[in-house]
Amino acid sequence: MTTPPQVPLPTVRAQLLARLAEPRHYDLAVIGGGATGLGVALDAAARGFSVVLVESHDFAKGTSSRATKLVHGGVRYLAQGNISLVREALHERTTLLGNAPHLAQPLPFVMPSYHHWETPFYGLGLKAYDLLAGKAGLGATEFLGRDGTLRLLPTVRREGLKGGVKYWDGQFDDARLALALARTAALRGALLVNYCPARELIHDQGKVAGFTCEDAETGARYTVRARCVVNATGVWVDGLRQQDAEALGRPARPIVAPSQGVHMVVDREFLPSDHALMVPKTADGRVLFAVPWLGKIILGTTDSPRKDLEREPLPFKEEAAFILKESARYLTRAPAVSDVRSIWVGLRPLVRPSDDEGGNTKSISREHTVLASASGLVTVTGGKWTTYRAMAEDVLQKCFSAGLLAERPGGVTRRLPVVGAPSGPVPHGMHEAQGPHSYGSESELLNTLNGSQRWLAPGLSEAMVRFAVRHEYACTVEDMLARRSRLLFLDAGLARSLAPAVAGILQEELGTDPQLADFEVLATQYLSIPQ
Repeated sequence: MTTPPQVPLPTVRAQLLARLAEPRHYDLAVIGGGATGLGVALDAAARGFSVVLVESHDFAKGTSSRATKLVHGGVRYLAQGNISLVREALHERTTLLGNAPHLAQPLPFVMPSYHHWETPFYGLGLKAYDLLAGKAGLGATEFLGRDGTLRLLPTVRREGLKGGVKYWDGQFDDARLALALARTAALRGALLVNYCPARELIHDQGKVAGFTCEDAETGARYTVRARCVVNATGVWVDGLRQQDAEALGRPARPIVAPSQGVHMVVDREFLPSDHALMVPKTADGRVLFAVPWLGKIILGTTDSPRKDLEREPLPFKEEAAFILKESARYLTRAPAVSDVRSIWVGLRPLVRPSDDEGGNTKSISREHTVLASASGLVTVTGGKWTTYRAMAEDVLQKCFSAGLLAERPGGVTRRLPVVGAPSGPVPHGMHEAQGPHSYGSESELLNTLNGSQRWLAPGLSEAMVRFAVRHEYACTVEDMLARRSRLLFLDAGLARSLAPAVAGILQEELGTDPQLADFEVLATQYLSIPQ
């Protein structure tokens, strides 16, 4: 197993833009800095290709920071009979946990039973889950009695409880893993620039030959040329596909059916456990999770069709009501609107079937799709965080089969630790609040920076803000409090109160506007529960 260097690369924006301005021809150019695009950049760079990636906003700003925080095979997909997807995800789950042990760890789940048939019925299904995982399993499924279930879920509803089933999956810090992928790709020579949206594709004799992009801060334009261009913009891929098609004088059928997932965060007192609660079938047939994460409990999620593609979508009134109502059915103390510390929404890029009429998205497959247009634009969408690495390998294979790149052996990221991955045991769980331990092997370096003992809030030091600027591409208050620290997602009110202090440190480090006012508006949105 290769150990990454202990001294991280600097992320000085002026230097990154100077590299972007250099006249060079890349092997691979990626548009989109979410899980998929970052995975492609890392895989390609690890194979020795020259790589550039641009992201219109911040890395993982969209869907990739708004997951349910689960690294999982997908119990619901097993129920749908999608065996191949589950098997792949279970094996990728173990790979991810091995490559980023400080950011992704095993998580035990308990499925409570309120009917005598539920324990054997769901238990046998989860035994099949274990069999599909094989040697990649994280732990054996166990049948629980009533007392065993209450011991692991002390605040689960007692009335009518018959028993339960315990099984294993994983959980992770999605935004920090995305940053780790970006930084690991950079160590392998890739150039990654956030806040630099791609504006126009460049075609040469009917083939995509690159694109122009623009620094969001200064408006400066850059031309990127590459042998292969990958469209990894998630739920927004159809915009680039349409632009490509118009250049060729032909239509492009939309391939994304956006689905909205809403999550609410409450204090740990509602579920004081390091085990997650999983309800396999709620009143409307959806799955409900109550997941301990970074000192709080995440409740969710929903699955609602959505036609618009807002960067910060708002939850629907009925979604918020659904989560609170269903949580009340399974917890001894029902969370109220006043108990919600943050509410956030993510858009899933589900791949639209050819006969789709825009209806229910719960039945649409979560598998990914990789396409190459007549011009050679490679588009990837769909899938889920757990399988990002396998998706990247599929993208590279499409680049090879389309004749855009010369083939090189794959599998190079299967045992490639990300930046910060410790070589020894990890003493802290993902259910614990953030702190220096969240930085893995870089925690010692973090503690050498100014402000390492000045705590803005529990788990957030002045040094963390400085580290985010110097080594993690942070440009704004939102970058810091939403994705380097996860405070916006955990406690939006606290994040809003800390924003001025964070802005002051960012201003000192960057000398540019840290966009404090914009963040304060956003934090207010994360506190607003539609009623």
